Amino acid sequence: MSAFPAIELLWHDADKVVVRMASYRSSTRHLSSLLDEASGVGTLDASANMLTAGLLTLRNASLSKRGNELTGRATVTEADLRTSVPFLDTVTPVASGNGQLTLRGTATVPVLGITATVDATVGAANGRLVVAPNVPFIGTFTLFNDPHVRIQGVGATFMPGGFAVSARAQLR
Repeated sequence: MSAFPAIELLWHDADKVVVRMASYRSSTRHLSSLLDEASGVGTLDASANMLTAGLLTLRNASLSKRGNELTGRATVTEADLRTSVPFLDTVTPVASGNGQLTLRGTATVPVLGITATVDATVGAANGRLVVAPNVPFIGTFTLFNDPHVRIQGVGATFMPGGFAVSARAQLR
């Protein structure tokens, strides 16, 4: 961490912060609080080999902040996704572009013996990260919402056993 003049640290300001962790576990609320605190930092580079936020585990996660712009990248394995959403059998990205990501998931309802495959679009809506299943009469669900962070877009690419995700946001 660096600040010039060093007295800036008394006001929770810093020119540059670098954080490297093997693993980090947090609630999504606490993670939002940390993002809010980052507003006083000019440049931030944070990474964790394993980051668990709420129910989801991300691997090789990194977050960069330049001014008010945030960029995040991570790997999501299918096994970690199934752990966080146990009714999903599989999920894969099928399209990524224009700040949105389309995922295809297969789920089984054991009681009924029904297996269904559904596409869902993940993207930004009014600064929130939302998912909209491409099924009639099912609405949009908010995945992440923080008054201090405005989500601008997401993307992903397939890789064996999961996918690499990216997100862009701006601090408000």
